[in-house]
Amino acid sequence: MSSIKIESVVKEKNRMGECPVWEERENALVFVDINSQKVCRWNSLTNEVQCVSVDARVGSVALRKSGGYVIALGTRFAFLDWENQEVTTITELEQDKPNNRFNDGKVDPCGRFFAGTMAEETKPGVRARCQGALYTLLPDHCVVKQLDQLDISNGLDWSLDHGTFFHVDSLAYAVHAFSYDECTGQIAFCRVLYQLEKEEKMPDGMCIDIEGKLWLACIDGGRVIRIDPETGKRLQTVKMPASRITSCCFGGKDYSEMFVTSAYDGLDKAALAKEPQAGEIFKITGLGVRGIPQYCYAG
Repeated sequence: MSSIKIESVVKEKNRMGECPVWEERENALVFVDINSQKVCRWNSLTNEVQCVSVDARVGSVALRKSGGYVIALGTRFAFLDWENQEVTTITELEQDKPNNRFNDGKVDPCGRFFAGTMAEETKPGVRARCQGALYTLLPDHCVVKQLDQLDISNGLDWSLDHGTFFHVDSLAYAVHAFSYDECTGQIAFCRVLYQLEKEEKMPDGMCIDIEGKLWLACIDGGRVIRIDPETGKRLQTVKMPASRITSCCFGGKDYSEMFVTSAYDGLDKAALAKEPQAGEIFKITGLGVRGIPQYCYAG
């Protein structure tokens, strides 16, 4: 095991940092701050953070082949033109569910954007159950509903052979695996892959490494864990300097660095005093494994 090093690279604190995406063409990490309604980009060469404000809570961002980004905000899919700071709506969904919003999303190996929804809390600890769904935005801008009756649609990724889709519904405290048809983008046959241990708390964002193992951020568990999808066993735990760890992705010049987002929303004054780095973005080096490049939305 090489020696693992964790450092904070983005000191500007995020209320709810999420959905980190490494953008090779910019040497940058793109991410969202859901509750601040911002899409941000950290340039790893200049250390500069730029943000674009949007008009709703933005759950996820992904690269777009033609440049700029595809985002899921409020209950709509949209394009973000970074240079002009312009958001163009593609399609609106779930207008009958005013408390819902999009959460995590990611592009599949064929350039389709998968993103899911969740019900917001109406007061602390209170939310309508089974109101979320998982959608696929196809390159022709049509939308397919993949799953419904979800609580909090969250982390997602695909196996290296593209035959399995992995997905987190946070309140199930589990990672699920589905068969995945690369040609159609359809998923089927759900099974529980990994059930979280009590101290791991709640599953959030997720990514895959070049060995086909999953890395899962544990919100309120203050850690990232590595899971073997073949055996369903946890292989490794990396404890983080903040408790509300939200998501992770690989990046850097050879995808050997892991970037981990966190949040400070949900922590009271006493907790914040104990966690001065809550809401920052961390870089882990020395994991001894690399990730794979992110896919780009084809539409």
